[in-house]
Amino acid sequence: MFKFLPNALLKQLYTRNSLRNTSDGFAFSLKNRLADARFTGLQKALIDGREYPAAAFTLEPDGGEAVALTAISASQPLSFPLRRSVSVRAKGDSLPEGRHQLEITLHTQPFGTITLKVEDELQTAPPPAERPGIPRNPVDDYTAEAVGNRQDYLRTTTGLNPTHLTGYSFEPEVMRGNCENFVGVAQVPVGLAGPLRINGEHAQGDFLIPLATTEGTLVASYNRGMKLINLSGGVRCTVQDEGMQRAPVFGFADARAARDFVQWIDGHRADLATEAESTSRYARLRYVDSYLTGRLAFLRFGFSTGDAAGQNMVSKATLAACNWIMQHYDGIEEFFLESNLATDKKPSQINVLKTRGRRVTAEILIPRDLLIRELQVEPATLDRHARFGNIGSWLAGANNNGLHSVNGLAALFIATGQDVACLAESSAAIAFSEVRPNGDLYGSITLPSLVIATHGGGTGLPTQRECLEMMDCYGSGKVSKLAEIMAGVVAAGELSLAAAISSLDWVSSHEAARRAE
Repeated sequence: MFKFLPNALLKQLYTRNSLRNTSDGFAFSLKNRLADARFTGLQKALIDGREYPAAAFTLEPDGGEAVALTAISASQPLSFPLRRSVSVRAKGDSLPEGRHQLEITLHTQPFGTITLKVEDELQTAPPPAERPGIPRNPVDDYTAEAVGNRQDYLRTTTGLNPTHLTGYSFEPEVMRGNCENFVGVAQVPVGLAGPLRINGEHAQGDFLIPLATTEGTLVASYNRGMKLINLSGGVRCTVQDEGMQRAPVFGFADARAARDFVQWIDGHRADLATEAESTSRYARLRYVDSYLTGRLAFLRFGFSTGDAAGQNMVSKATLAACNWIMQHYDGIEEFFLESNLATDKKPSQINVLKTRGRRVTAEILIPRDLLIRELQVEPATLDRHARFGNIGSWLAGANNNGLHSVNGLAALFIATGQDVACLAESSAAIAFSEVRPNGDLYGSITLPSLVIATHGGGTGLPTQRECLEMMDCYGSGKVSKLAEIMAGVVAAGELSLAAAISSLDWVSSHEAARRAE
């Protein structure tokens, strides 16, 4: 999977300022910040140019027993999981004060043979006493005992004895990979809206919609829009494109070298696809865009990612492609895996134009008489309001010209276990409306960067899975279906709020909801 790792990445394995003398030699620490791995042996260890044999070293994993390096082999590897540390102890002479050069060549899986070259200063003062912090178990932090220790720490530290926070209906083990230092749950109310009739290519039929929110009138408003859409025959939804990006940047001596590099990249797309796609069963490289400025070359890798949102998937795939680039191209002076051009969890014009996640459009056609009867507003009034709102959005520099796409999306994201931070980009929306010659209202809302998943991440957690299953959107092959449903929900919310504002019913609706509390 990883045929080549640059030293800039390998250096991340070494824990800075960990080099210390011991009673019989010296020690330092490694922490896995790359991916789950295994040590299978030592090829060479040089400290300040002096070679040390494998017999001089022992490895002590977090919470484990020390293991002689000579006892480790391909048939008996030492596990080195992601985010875990290993203390490396060497027998021999103590090191003098000052800075020291370490060069260690290790046999590993899946990285192969790697050489770690670092410089570190010998620490002579005793390690500072650690301030008591949040308890954690470095080996298994999701046992009942580990969670109980943190809950006791919370009670002791704050003087509080929470019951709702610490009351949950699942085993803590299911939180592995989703939440660190797990101590409890935030119980967000879930309201039911719909059914909403979706006329999509992937979602077809009537769907109940779970909306997790603490905002009064939100569920009621979306329910009102859904009722009118249903009376009009439903909402037509279409997934138009998909893609997930990672955008590395390469630095060169000058602008001409950067230009030549991009031209070389253009001739090696097939090689990049082979390397990138070898890391995943789902990631498929669709394009590599290039952007030049000065001596910097920005590449924007675009992938399809199946039913996962795919940020981590494309990071691994792009890293593999970039490793191949650095192995085969001379003259690269600097490299960073992300340049901010992918705009993870930030609204951006490039994602509105190029698509991030899913690009999905919802369309509605509301008969004039029905709109007047149900929402007390003329189609022409709604359309004119939208035109005025376009000017307001432009003046504000907003990422969309709709009204509140993020409202329904946030409630759905929380209910279904999506990465809520992705709302920054997913809430971008392009609204369009027109009055047809017969007086009916046509409207559409396009979400150009809807970053969602139906497996992986938080979608498999108990409550979130149930909400996805409510819409038959859990698991493989369901992400386009979920995208169409989300777009339909957004359309219902836009219609309802636009009518409330245009008919001057907006403030009174909220006031009525407050009086009913």
